Amino acid sequence: MSPASARALTVDSLNPKVLALADHFGGVIARRAQHMQEELEKDPGSHPFNEIIYGNLSNPHSLGQQPNKFFREVLALCDYPHLLHWSITNSIFSSDAIARAREILDLIPGRATGGYSHCQGTEGLRNTIAVGIASRDGFPCYAEDIFLTDGAAPPVHMVMHLLIRGEKDGILCPVPSHFLYTSSMVLCGATLVPYYLDESRGWGVSISDLKKHLDDARSEGVTVRGLVVVNPGNPIGQVLVAENQCEIVEFCRSENLVLLADEVYQENVYTVEKKFNSFKKIARSMCYGEGDISLISFHSVSNGYYGECGRRGGYMEVTGFNSEVRKQVYKVASLSACSNISGQILMSLVMNPPKVGDESYTFYEEERNGIILSLSQCAEAMVQTFNSLEGVTCSKAEGAMFVFPSVRLPKRAIAAAEAMNTKPDVFYALRLLESTGIVVLPGSVFGQVPGTWHFRCTILQPEEKVQLIIYRFKAFHEAFMEEFHD
Repeated sequence: MSPASARALTVDSLNPKVLALADHFGGVIARRAQHMQEELEKDPGSHPFNEIIYGNLSNPHSLGQQPNKFFREVLALCDYPHLLHWSITNSIFSSDAIARAREILDLIPGRATGGYSHCQGTEGLRNTIAVGIASRDGFPCYAEDIFLTDGAAPPVHMVMHLLIRGEKDGILCPVPSHFLYTSSMVLCGATLVPYYLDESRGWGVSISDLKKHLDDARSEGVTVRGLVVVNPGNPIGQVLVAENQCEIVEFCRSENLVLLADEVYQENVYTVEKKFNSFKKIARSMCYGEGDISLISFHSVSNGYYGECGRRGGYMEVTGFNSEVRKQVYKVASLSACSNISGQILMSLVMNPPKVGDESYTFYEEERNGIILSLSQCAEAMVQTFNSLEGVTCSKAEGAMFVFPSVRLPKRAIAAAEAMNTKPDVFYALRLLESTGIVVLPGSVFGQVPGTWHFRCTILQPEEKVQLIIYRFKAFHEAFMEEFHD
């Protein structure tokens, strides 16, 4: 063996924690969809449909949603401040966007959006975000509690590194949930302590189930450090009621767990019966202060109705930690020079949008309400269709961007999947893709109660495309059930 070959990197020489990551079953479907897309471009008649419909993407702008006018005006002016000195600018940009851009530039050292900021984020922008959080919750918020980040994923990884000391440390994580949390735990060498959301109760959190899994983990020598809650939910689209949130806060306080609140879909609520309440608001409403519960909340500009995924803006708010622990949080945050400035600016705009009396307010509200209404109507149409099909049940999409139907697959379909050495929900999703061109993510990507099968489909497609999805899906499912009828 040559010296060069001896030094070559092999799979066996990689970090075993990376190798321990579960294969993403959605990747199999996405790769097949991409291959089919290329086949359709070369030969439009190669499949029984003329386009691939990406119901797997939670990426609003790539699916046709237009960016918010006020947000983009401010970003443009901040990135090219010369515009502020041109007389024509007053006839192109709204007056409040111009005023906001001037205010923001005054907060940035050197008025340079291309420079580094403080590693925790620009102080003035953190002040602005703190004001927005206080207005949302009705309780004080402080800039020193805010860490501006490149979306929600980096702070989740950061927190896992802070909490996890070894394989005997664990985190309670909902099932189903986004694979960000489970993957991050695997990379940190933690023990995943799953708890199952109750599908029969609208995907609520059962405190008795939480307690059971916590006690089971402790009996096996696992030190459970925290509890992840996603509200509104991904992939399930539920919105927790305040009473359930109070139970969760009390559970974390009594069991001495850090509450990790993923609240990135807080703007997307589609039911008048429920509204979003942050866990910090719930805790403060219960008269629990800094010394009573440790809470970290996450938000992002990617996931709300604004859908600015590529801007990579976000924050985490850290409360309930003593000064020595906060120093360590800061130490980990300082490993990165800073989050990107455009994302920081956009996060400040999301938390402080135009107000009544501002020139942009009326159009801003029209844009926002139009997007929310469209998403709500698409979700309702999908849920009604799924619930009309044999063997399919789908909870109402109360928030976020997804529906998560349950499919009771025939035994013959399950046997066919096993013969192909694949999971039944992956088999179903691949058959759906091959027959209709619709891409969905199988429930096994997110976790599910053993013996149940689901898939996640986004509600982000234009309304006319949703009708096409419904038509194709209904025809596929009826043919599938007929083919594999027990």
